[in-house]
Amino acid sequence: MAVVTRKFDVVIVGAGGAGMRAALQLSEAGLKVAVLSKVFPTRSHTVSAQGGIAASLGNVTDDHWHWHMYDTVKGSDYLGDQDAIEFMCRQASEVVYELEHFGMPFDRLENGKIYQRPFGGQSQHFGGAQATRSCAAADRTGHALLHTLYQRNVSANTQFFVEWMCLDLVRDLIGDVLGVVAMEMETGEVMVLQAKATLFATGGGGRIFQANTNALTNTGDGLGIAARAGIPLEDMEFWQFHPTGIHGVGVLISEAVRGEGGYLINRNGERFMERYAPNAKDLASRDVVARAMTIEIKEGHGCGDENDHLLLKLDHLGADIIKTRLPGIRELAMKFAHADPIHDPIPVVPTAHYMMGGIPTNFFGQVVAPYKTGPEEIVTGFYAVGECACVSVHGANRLGTNSLLDIIVFGRAAANQIIEDLKRNTHHKPLPADAAEMTMARLERLETQTDGENVAQVTDALCKTMQTYCGVFRFEDTLKQGVQKIREVADRVNCTEIKDKSKIFNTARIEALELDNMKEVAMATMVSAEARCESRGAHARNDYPDRDDDNWLKHSLFFSEGSRLDYKPVRLKPLTVDSFPPKKRTY
Repeated sequence: MAVVTRKFDVVIVGAGGAGMRAALQLSEAGLKVAVLSKVFPTRSHTVSAQGGIAASLGNVTDDHWHWHMYDTVKGSDYLGDQDAIEFMCRQASEVVYELEHFGMPFDRLENGKIYQRPFGGQSQHFGGAQATRSCAAADRTGHALLHTLYQRNVSANTQFFVEWMCLDLVRDLIGDVLGVVAMEMETGEVMVLQAKATLFATGGGGRIFQANTNALTNTGDGLGIAARAGIPLEDMEFWQFHPTGIHGVGVLISEAVRGEGGYLINRNGERFMERYAPNAKDLASRDVVARAMTIEIKEGHGCGDENDHLLLKLDHLGADIIKTRLPGIRELAMKFAHADPIHDPIPVVPTAHYMMGGIPTNFFGQVVAPYKTGPEEIVTGFYAVGECACVSVHGANRLGTNSLLDIIVFGRAAANQIIEDLKRNTHHKPLPADAAEMTMARLERLETQTDGENVAQVTDALCKTMQTYCGVFRFEDTLKQGVQKIREVADRVNCTEIKDKSKIFNTARIEALELDNMKEVAMATMVSAEARCESRGAHARNDYPDRDDDNWLKHSLFFSEGSRLDYKPVRLKPLTVDSFPPKKRTY
């Protein structure tokens, strides 16, 4: 069956903060841009970012981008690439002021400057005071960011394909990316969207874990698509478990609560983080806090009838602060925990939150991959930004509010690189004759499969396997079992069946296609975690409790074909300043 082809200068997959920031730059440059999104753009998962965007503005305490860089390198447990980290931190103030000029409604200090609050992992080098670096719009910063960028994109005439799902990349014989195969969810129509440049901004894949803070759309689509196309996935063993997901539901309670002065207590009312991080306390980096909470629960200090959670206390902040600085948090706590934080603590537990790994890129957003015999090279025509990409600025652990900064800095940088690249590549390369063949074969299997597995049951098995065998703490025997079990689940994914064969907004088909992507993300995570024999950042192994810079100061690369692992060195040399050599990380 012939598949319709449409041509664009640039196709962007994903309409969150990263995708829309790139789209704005490209549309304003006069390029024909198509942005695909499974949901309406302002419903993208960036809307869930609460606490702020990091920049060393120095509006509350003295600050400098060099300290921001140091905190980020340290927070990454020295696995972050220091040239990319310098690039991000140096541009932070500029992109925040740019957002302000776009109309983003930041909260204000009395002097009219942008309000900033402290966040975890930020330096305490300014006369002993905590750096105050996170630029916030109450506790709805991501919401404000998305609406600001969407309005600007509408003004720039960006073309949005709403409720479309990208299914596969189109690559030619030499490996260049020429666009994507996508499906309109409303009609079930499949189409090739041909492009001179293809940018993935598809977000994370936290739905592979049973307990997570992610939207239902976060099924790792960009990573699954890239993996099927032969692109390796980098550092997939590193998943951040946010310390404060609401117990029992996983909904995120922002680190902004602790930035405003809230703190964690155990069943004895003890502020236990003082034992684990005597200087930073509750504002230590997220991996440190999550592990401390897990230890408290395992040692019997948890709260509730089953001793399975801890409490986040903020009633001492007063009603005015909670209502003005944390209104969304109060609403979430009342709705999902039945606790009004003005009077009651919030029950919380560490919950899968953010993916530090992803599609390998440089800091211009260009996807890079090793070839069979040569060094790492740019994949022509393919770019990735945001959580689906691994630059790597977050290394083994991301600092809070660096995620919004990441998507804006690299969304803009990738767009600028695309503009330059298209000055040289002015024409569309011809599509291969089999451009949509793999996609149509996948769809045909779903159409014809009988006596197959139930998609929901296989998805549940995948999520339970990841939660059980690859959580906050990891063990040699459980990881080995996890690799075996996730391979068994992957085999089941290949035999799923959908009963509903209709074309019109068939959510069963969408969920089956999303499961194909979740399988790739889960496999990459489990295999990479089992192979890394050390503890670094969010990857904490009981059998290898120490960081091993001699053997493991390197990025992992997982290839889907053959479940093969390779490695590449961490870039320790910054662009213009002295490097930060690895040392023990304490808070």
